[in-house]
Amino acid sequence: MRRQPASRKPVPPVAVRPRVGFVSLGCAKALVDSERILTRLRTEGYEIAPGYDTADVVVVNTCGFLVSARQESLEAIGEALDENGKVIVTGCLGADPEAIRKVHPKVLEVTGPHQYESVVAAVHRAAPPPHEPFLELVPPQGLRLTPKHYAYLKISEGCNNRCSFCIIPHLRGDLASRPAGDVLAEAESLVAGGARELLVISQDTSAYGVDVKYAPSSFHDREVRTRFLDLARELGELGAWVRLHYVYPYPHVDEVIPLMAAGKILPYLDIPFQHASPNVLKAMRRPANQEKVLDRIRRWREICPDLTLRSTFIVGFPGETEADFQFLLDWLEEAQLDRVGCFRYEPIEGAPANELPGAVPEEVKEERWQRFMAKQQRISAARLQAKVGRTLEVMVDGTDEEGNIVARSQGDAPEVDGCVWLEGAEGMRPGTILKARITAADAYDLFGRVVA
Repeated sequence: MRRQPASRKPVPPVAVRPRVGFVSLGCAKALVDSERILTRLRTEGYEIAPGYDTADVVVVNTCGFLVSARQESLEAIGEALDENGKVIVTGCLGADPEAIRKVHPKVLEVTGPHQYESVVAAVHRAAPPPHEPFLELVPPQGLRLTPKHYAYLKISEGCNNRCSFCIIPHLRGDLASRPAGDVLAEAESLVAGGARELLVISQDTSAYGVDVKYAPSSFHDREVRTRFLDLARELGELGAWVRLHYVYPYPHVDEVIPLMAAGKILPYLDIPFQHASPNVLKAMRRPANQEKVLDRIRRWREICPDLTLRSTFIVGFPGETEADFQFLLDWLEEAQLDRVGCFRYEPIEGAPANELPGAVPEEVKEERWQRFMAKQQRISAARLQAKVGRTLEVMVDGTDEEGNIVARSQGDAPEVDGCVWLEGAEGMRPGTILKARITAADAYDLFGRVVA
């Protein structure tokens, strides 16, 4: 007797999973926004397209701070429209949707900064999500755009300061601190996922928690206050490098220096001083007692001799005289900052500084920028030369195009600072922390050999 074939249930066709292309521009805070949007989309079953040609829709997360950044964002939107045709715009430039639609009327939708739900809803309309998302495809720490061994940790949104050259409060609103328990849970997840370094960011990191009266958060069955010092102390217990960015020099910043001296968090402060002349700082609507700041820097270094100070400055601000600029150069010489960036003043649409008298000619801005950078280059070279002969703890980042091993010391933030070029670290994976003896230095980088 012939056996009847076993009945087979029809195999359902494999669902086509929609793909989202993503362009992320601007600062690290915008990068975190992009990561959160991508994580949400991935949990809903979307795939991330590697290029325009394979994407069902493209999201462009824009920057709208400087004129040059606005132009870069508009060009990125145009490129996405040309290459794909279906584009959703978000980010800081999205706070002015008419400016975007005036140049690119074919964009599907425009949302402002950190409007995650609006972006995801717009993606849904452009490319409906699959019916059965596979949540297990997303790691607990979410999708990230940084290398696995370090991650940005955003602790708040917005800013309460009203600097005359800035429109961030207009774009992102007033300060809104995340509960400490939420921040610590995210940080713990990032470390569990392989992050060896956490880069703490916000618009005003040292103001963390001042917008709430008393906000204890639960973390591992204990209460943690939503305050700058408390958060730094708790992050220091997670076993990763903790680096503080965008720290305004409020008096309570003094309290974290002992944590750095004790090795709990990295001896590194990124403080946006912007200028030193009292006249210019007053016009910028920023604290103007720079002599007191110099005294505090001296005290910080007495407590923590290995402290690295990074800052940014603006030259050519409206009303800046040659005397103001020389004051800045003299202050810079006395402060002996380790890492410094400098920008030529650029008017920003909607900023109060645009109405100030005394516009500085472009050629004067350029000349002052050149002098500033030459001064700081000499300072940086001398401070790095002082590290030659020392043994430092470094973290491997990877290799360059020629196969050279690239690492960073505790005084080097990724992307913005220098690096340590290593011998004897072949085969070391990114994120490896080791000891290196420094053998040479130039104006920005260190060179060393791994200590066995």
